[in-house]
Amino acid sequence: MDRLTLGHGFGPFWRPDSRLLILGSFPSAASREAGFYYGHPRNRFWQVLSLLSGEETPGTVEEKKAFLARRGIALYDTILSCSVVGSSDASIRDAVPTDLAPILKGSRIGGRIYANGKLAQRCFMRFQAPLLGLDCVPLPSTSPANASFSLEKLCAVWRERLGPL
Repeated sequence: MDRLTLGHGFGPFWRPDSRLLILGSFPSAASREAGFYYGHPRNRFWQVLSLLSGEETPGTVEEKKAFLARRGIALYDTILSCSVVGSSDASIRDAVPTDLAPILKGSRIGGRIYANGKLAQRCFMRFQAPLLGLDCVPLPSTSPANASFSLEKLCAVWRERLGPL
């Protein structure tokens, strides 16, 4: 696979009534193709949120947006553009960070910021935390590459750290 320099491809999802922000690192090839977050069919993100909320797993982009709106969840990534090989977080180079200030100023998120995976956490702490004066809570990645976490274990940790949705 070739290394490509890519922009994010789609912007953040948030609303003025959003109460928490979940940050990924950079959209996967499947997410970029779908035009929305966590588009890879084996990524467990939507399954975890559905199990935590007691709702059915949304399928379409519109269903996902409606789910997020009902639950007060905002989504974005820590990286706006980078060079990457496929969807590999380990291959990311030359990262340009996203600007989270408009989301935080225009919503009810306050300091309820969470990172889905280690790279998202590292990027937030390196790029956004010094500017915002905020921290984020690390969550284990829902990526299929995180095979050490079963769906049950993911749900347990996410429930403990996120609290009620």
